[in-house]
Amino acid sequence: MANDELTGHSPAKPQSGRTVLDPHFDPHLDRYAARTAGMTASEIRALFAVASRPEVVSLAGGMPNLAALPLDTLSTQVAQIIAEDGLTALQYASAHGLPPLREQICDVMALEGITAHPDDVVVTVGSQMGLDLVTRLFCDPGDVVVAEGPSYVGALGSFASYQAQVVHVAMDEHGLVPEALRAALRQARITGRRVKFLYTIPNFHNPAGVTLAVERRAEILEICRTYDVLVVEDNPYGLLGFDGQTYPALHSLDPDNVVYLGSFSKTFASGLRVGWVLAPPAVREKLVLATESATLCPPTLNQLIVSRYLATHDWQSQIKTFQQNYRERRDAMLSALEQYLPPGCTWTKPDGGFYVWVTVPEGVDTKAMLPRAVSAQVAYASGTGFYTDGSGSRQMRLSYCYPTPERIREGVRRLAAVLHSELELARAFGDRFGRIQLPSR
Repeated sequence: MANDELTGHSPAKPQSGRTVLDPHFDPHLDRYAARTAGMTASEIRALFAVASRPEVVSLAGGMPNLAALPLDTLSTQVAQIIAEDGLTALQYASAHGLPPLREQICDVMALEGITAHPDDVVVTVGSQMGLDLVTRLFCDPGDVVVAEGPSYVGALGSFASYQAQVVHVAMDEHGLVPEALRAALRQARITGRRVKFLYTIPNFHNPAGVTLAVERRAEILEICRTYDVLVVEDNPYGLLGFDGQTYPALHSLDPDNVVYLGSFSKTFASGLRVGWVLAPPAVREKLVLATESATLCPPTLNQLIVSRYLATHDWQSQIKTFQQNYRERRDAMLSALEQYLPPGCTWTKPDGGFYVWVTVPEGVDTKAMLPRAVSAQVAYASGTGFYTDGSGSRQMRLSYCYPTPERIREGVRRLAAVLHSELELARAFGDRFGRIQLPSR
């Protein structure tokens, strides 16, 4: 009997005009789960190969600058962990995470007003894993996730992979707009759409660089309670305020209705991939089960490295060093934008975190312009990658966390030259066809 008769599947056939040697031909296309239709390559991730070339000034990626870490001390400590606790460090452990580390995580969160019990902390392989697990637990296909517009590209990828629909809510210079959130939830209720949670980055937003005003926080939480919507608070940058300021976590104001995502990627070492979720007990139990099915357990060695670092190093002073380094880079970025960018451009002025959000004049499409920018040896992240509804064509995210101040200024100078050329072209065609209005020089 033919194999397809045994399995009930027809043999995979090339599409018209293609052969099995075509690298784009996928013989497994009819076998994939329906949810894979939402799994597409991120525009930002696709930039990395180009942006990593030494001649290109990359203002695209959000890589932390780790040069200030005490690498000699850390290398000694890692060797000691292997020598003294190798049988534990290299072994399986609980999916919940190591108890000492969970206690230390509670101490870290206390800086933002959170009172937590270690049992309610679940250690994850980076906060991205936590976000993915939370989405898996709460979202069925067709469910709605409300998120700021723009929003973190990694979150949008997770939502798409579970076939959730994203409704973007507007922000201004003070963060998420409460009335816009209320209107979105009201409209969803009227149309019968099921909103599972609000996903928000309240502090030093990625990509917008703005911070949710303290006076708005209680109102946002009250709106979500009124509409019976969970809040997922993603807070990787909260301790990186440039003036040393911290803001009250949403979880500290409403612990029963907020799931908190934290990470050591921005305040210690991103390559260790250690994050956590703080959740109410019922949610925590399901998260532990989901972690077991996803990874069995987070890497024990990496948890021990983070725990030893927190126990033996002045990690709060280290964070202050990061704050100073990133503030210097932010200042270089804002100064260069003011000096070089053409009239009609606007940008946010972050007081922490990694990113500036730039809006260019009408007539310029930042996604279409990106190849020309790369040819001019500068890279950025086009705004379209941070929306699911096609918005963002006049925006771009510029990251200042990794390059030196000198490289930042040079990168902005190159970017400005490309923008000037784009505006000249738009002006010429706009004058000819009478369609595009651009600011005068």
